[in-house]
Amino acid sequence: MVYGIIQLINFAHGEVVMIGCMTAFSVIVALAGSGLPPLVIVGLGILAAVPVCVIVGYTIERVAYRPLRNAPRLAPLITAIGVSIVLQHLALLVWSRNIIAFPQIIKLEVFHFGSGENAAAISNIQIAIILTSLAMMGGLLALVYRTKIGIAMRATSQNPQIAGLMGININNVISFTFVIGAALGAMAGVMVGSYYGIAHYQMGFLLGLKAFSAAVLGGIGNLAGAVLGGILMGLIESLGAGYVGDFTNVCFLDKFMPGFADVCAASPQSSLFGSNYKDVYAFIVLILVLVFRPSGLLGERVGDRA
Repeated sequence: MVYGIIQLINFAHGEVVMIGCMTAFSVIVALAGSGLPPLVIVGLGILAAVPVCVIVGYTIERVAYRPLRNAPRLAPLITAIGVSIVLQHLALLVWSRNIIAFPQIIKLEVFHFGSGENAAAISNIQIAIILTSLAMMGGLLALVYRTKIGIAMRATSQNPQIAGLMGININNVISFTFVIGAALGAMAGVMVGSYYGIAHYQMGFLLGLKAFSAAVLGGIGNLAGAVLGGILMGLIESLGAGYVGDFTNVCFLDKFMPGFADVCAASPQSSLFGSNYKDVYAFIVLILVLVFRPSGLLGERVGDRA
């Protein structure tokens, strides 16, 4: 949304997600022994994380980006990287540099489908994340295409000068866009922390990089493209780590390259290009898409300005 409206890649968005995760962590830890139901505790964590991230998002736009709105594109880009570093170190001061274990107060339940080696499994946390993501995406689409503020956002994306002449307050629309993005980022941070069970002050860097890569893969500025890009990034990482890792198993290479037997004995499950390299596969596919289709899979949706 931010890029579609003001042509700015907000590299600090990953840190907003991190702050949302850390804030929810602090609240959940404080309430873990209170006797409240787990869902209520998680809900209170979300209610605390969203306002904090909204304030952070609004402050970033107001202090760091608005003064550079008419500057050359390189200036706000460098500022975005600087804001990302500042937020990381502020989180370092508040939550320390240690990896924090996210409290798993919700009992994990796994549901199996099928039988044998091909059986599929999904947990209750994964189901909750999928349903929440669908609800958030549906709400965002309804906001953008069915409300007055959504019309103002699309008009600003097309041409901010003309939109201003039509009575739209451009500054308020852009600030609202950052606020909505920050609120969604807070929800994403809580879901990431709940799923992986850990939080760290540097976790936002890779999350932001993958979010940007997913947007580029699907078509930057295109909401449906961002969703498609995110799904494809996840599938590529999972399938690449599973199938490519198994295919290049070190023990298999021992048949052709004597000397790998010791490696197999020490770590029978070790493999070349396995799960440790899952990020590589997604970015390789991203590079290929940028080479052969620079506008992304669904095309870049940014208004042509007069």
